[in-house]
This record gives sequence, C-alpha cells and structure tokens, in this order.
Amino acid sequence: ERRRGITIELGFARFSPEGGHGFGVVDVPGHEGFIRNMLAGATGMDVVLLVIAADEGVMPQTREHLAIVRLLRIQGLVVALTKVDLVDPEWIELVEEDVRDLLQDTPFRDCPMVRTSAVDGTGIPELIDTLTAAAQPAGRRVADDVARLPIDRVFTVEGAGTVVTGTLWSGTLESGQTVRVLPVDEEARIRRLQVHGADVAHAQAGQRTAVALTGAAIRRGLIDRGHVVVDSPAWAASHMMTVDLELLEGTGWVVQTGQRVRVHLGTAEVMARVVLFTAGGEGVLSHGSTLAQLRLESPLVARAGDRFVLRSYSPMTTIAGGSVLEANAPKRKRLAPAERSALEDIRKGGRQAAAAVIRLAGWGGLPAAEAPLRIPSGSGLADGGVDLNGIWFAEDVVEEGCGLLLAAAEAHHGAHPLDSGIPLERLRTALPAGAHPDLAEALIRRLLAEGRLVAEGAFARLPTFRRALSEAQSTLRSALTSVYREAGLQPPALDELPGVLRRDSDLEPVLQVMVDEGDLAALGDGFLVWRVALDDACRAVADQLGGREGLGPADFREVLPVTRKHLIPILASMDAKGVTVRRDGQRDVPPPG
Repeated sequence: ERRRGITIELGFARFSPEGGHGFGVVDVPGHEGFIRNMLAGATGMDVVLLVIAADEGVMPQTREHLAIVRLLRIQGLVVALTKVDLVDPEWIELVEEDVRDLLQDTPFRDCPMVRTSAVDGTGIPELIDTLTAAAQPAGRRVADDVARLPIDRVFTVEGAGTVVTGTLWSGTLESGQTVRVLPVDEEARIRRLQVHGADVAHAQAGQRTAVALTGAAIRRGLIDRGHVVVDSPAWAASHMMTVDLELLEGTGWVVQTGQRVRVHLGTAEVMARVVLFTAGGEGVLSHGSTLAQLRLESPLVARAGDRFVLRSYSPMTTIAGGSVLEANAPKRKRLAPAERSALEDIRKGGRQAAAAVIRLAGWGGLPAAEAPLRIPSGSGLADGGVDLNGIWFAEDVVEEGCGLLLAAAEAHHGAHPLDSGIPLERLRTALPAGAHPDLAEALIRRLLAEGRLVAEGAFARLPTFRRALSEAQSTLRSALTSVYREAGLQPPALDELPGVLRRDSDLEPVLQVMVDEGDLAALGDGFLVWRVALDDACRAVADQLGGREGLGPADFREVLPVTRKHLIPILASMDAKGVTVRRDGQRDVPPPG
C-alpha cells in the first residue's frame, strides 16, 4: 500500500471527539480495482465520509462508491474535499459544483461538504463537528438482539491464537461465551475480546471488535473473511434467498433470469444465479425493482432486512442491490398470488410484515426463536399469528387445521358408527405431510378446551356423536346379553359362542359397545364376563375371605364355584381392582372397609 500509494485492504481506527460520541472508522479502498474490499467494509455503516480529492474531483470509482452507498441504504453522508491546499479557490468551487451535480438526484443532495487539508489542518475541526452532527439520526443498535459479527480479518497473535475482527452488527458478545461460526457451522469459544485494542468483558452492537477464538474450526483453519460469528442456534446459512431486487440506473446493464452474478452481503462475496419474479413474467429487469430469488453457489448467512449488492460476473461492475425478504427460502420458479402478496407485505415492513412471514411459514409454522431472523425489524410476532407452544401459525392455518381434525373425526364416526371415537394416533395424521410435528397435538388440545372435541382415553369424538345400533345390531346385542347373563362367571370364549352369533360380522363392534357401556367386563385369556356377575363375585370374596392371607385357588373356589380356566382370569381381574393382592404365588384378601 505504501509503495503504490493507495489503500488496498481495510483499515480501522477509533475516533472519539468531544461530546460523548464514539466512532469506529473503517477506511475502505477507493481504487476501482478493490471494490470488493470496499464492499466488505462499507456494509453495516451508519455514516459515510465520502472523500474526494480537490485536485482530481469526481472519479468513476466515486460514482460507483456512491451507488453502493445508496443500494446499502446508508442514511448519513458527509463529503470531505481534501487537498484544498494544492488548488486555488476557483478550482475548488468548480469541484464542489461537480459534487453537487453528482448528489442532485440522490437522498444526499443536501448533505454537508467540508473543505479540508491534512497538511495545514484546514477544515478539520469543522469536519469533526459535521460528523458528530451527521451521527445524531443514526439509530442506536439493539444490544439484546441476536449477535452477529461478520468477519473481515483473520490472523494469528502469539499468546492469543486465532483472532477474527469485524463490526458487531447486532447483539452482544461476552468473553467465555460459546458461539458458532457460519457457514462452516462449527462451535467455538471466545477466549478474549477487544474493542479498538482494549480488553473488554463484552462487546456491544456497533463496536469494532476483535475476538480470540478457540475450537475445532479454529484449529483446522476453516475460518475466513465472509464467515460470521453468531450466538443463537436459530442462525443458519442459506443457499436460497428471496429478495427485493433494485436495478442500478445508468449502468446500461439489465438483470435477467439465469444470469450469474456476484452477491456481496456483509463481508461475504458469493456467486449466484438470479430468478426474477417480474409481474409480466418476462424474466428481464431493465429498470426499477422486482421480487427475485438468488440461488447461491456457496452458503451465505443473512437475515430478513439485510441489504446486499450485486456485481456482474464479468466485467465486474455494480449493477443492482436490494434487501433480503426470506433468508432461507424454498426454491420457487414462480410466485403464487398469496406468496407475492405476503412478500410485498414483508417488503413494505411495519406491523404487516410479521403476519406475512407467518403466512409464508404455512403448516411448518414459525418458531419464536427464529422470529428475529425472519421478520424485519419493527414488527413483532403478536402482530399477526397464533402462538401454539412457542410455534406461531397464521390464523387461517389454525382454522383449516382444526377443520381437518374435526372432519377426520366425523368421517370416522360415519365409517365406524359403533366405535367410541377416532383413535388419537389416527387423528394426528389428518394434517398435511408438511405440518409441524407438534401442530396436531396443539390443535387437538385447543379443540378439547373449546369443547369442539371430547377425549375418552385414547379416543376422541365429536360432542354430538352418539353410537346408534341398527335393528340387526340391537337384536344381536339382546342375544349376547342373554348368553352372558345366563353364563354368569363361566362365560364362553368368543370361539365358543353359538354359531349364529359367532359368524355375525357385527359381533366384535357390538361386544365393544357392551364393554364400553358397562354390560360386559373384559377378563384375561380372551374372556368377557357379565359385569353384574363379576361385581357380585368381588363383593362375595371381600365379605367371606376378607382379612385372610396366603390363599390358593382352592380357597377361592369355596366362594367362586367356577372351573380353573375361568378362575384364573377372574382372580387376575380382582388383583387389578385391589380386591385381592397377589404375593409369592398366593393371594391375600384385605379386610372389608
């Protein structure tokens, strides 16, 4: 750099004028051959100091730098005319006029311009005051946001190990904290933090930060410029982004579907293919802006609202820019009307953006932990969704999901009118395949709480559902009632029922109805018994054998005159009811009362 007399790499300095303001200054290259380095330093800035030499005036790279500043939506700009000691006042006025012409059709047309000389100190105090004033409108970075540090330098320091530096875009980093490095997706630990050369316990958003890291990725040398240090597990690298794409006017370039471009976001540069979602479907953007998708050839870390710049593949020049609408988008060839409407709402921002993000999430839902990354700032979750156990869904998804569950229950009632209800496991499969795995359970609980479903054990039914036997089924039930009532404690097994009953196709569902409604009780070994007879037997055992211990089958036959094949399942049923207590192959009967 000294030999060639130009800035090549990024330079950093701390600037703390009187008045309580603190600036982290990033010196970016001005030479047109190092625009990629300029982009790595310019993103995330609050104020730009545009330096124009008075003896050279506006250069081609000045125009490109200004275009990049506009595409990145940097709010503050101050022009410093340097080297005024080398030219006469009339020439300075001409240069100033050229600069005003350059800025005329930009948001910076009224920005301050200061004449300076680094040799004799002309204008330096005024420049300091002007920068301080320009910083006033800059929004304060939110310290409790998720942390993100785009890496612009990686180097090794003896005693500290691998050190990465960058401007902390959001959140807070603390010494000793465990972080992740994306897109390599490796865990690391912060062993030391510095802000402008001074050791600190924590670094806050907006500060130039140096981080000494330790971890597997560090030891393997996987970290490079363009990677990102993050704190939240919700961060993820993306291969597909939906964006609001704005063509840079006056370049002579167009952007079209399939075009290969260079994407600059944060300190990263990756190649990508463009897919345009133009309203007319022509796939060419010759002016203005449109929704588009960037299909990235290498993973990139982004969040909704990030600004980016596109440069052409060859020759390299800035052609477009825009903002990220979906950082991890599904692959799309075209937009459905509902998708276009939601993306337009995200593009507009504000309260409607949250509802739009939740709508796009569809059946998959939006985990609350991912909301800061998927919803542009200025819009909260409560602005447009339903919270189901920390997952947010659009209201129409919730209502449609409830409708699908109720329809499944109704269909089951129609197909199986003798069932007590639809099995809950089957009901949970009524939602579409892409639904969040916890959605069905959350909706079932919602329907139960609202009284729109009734749960009975492992089954659910509509509150209006009542099992109704047909005339033939009622006749079958009457016949079965006679058989089991007469059999008492010695009922037949199913294969021992009279042939006309055993062969009836409705036998099992009618028996289940009789069990559910209390006529029959299920015993082990496949027996069903008349419940009144079983209840009478339980009382008889308690009354006649209560207080006795170490009883065997013969003792129980004194009270229950049944065969062994019936006695064993009856005693097992009594064990379950607590009438008898099995111990060491024998049974005790607790005293009555």
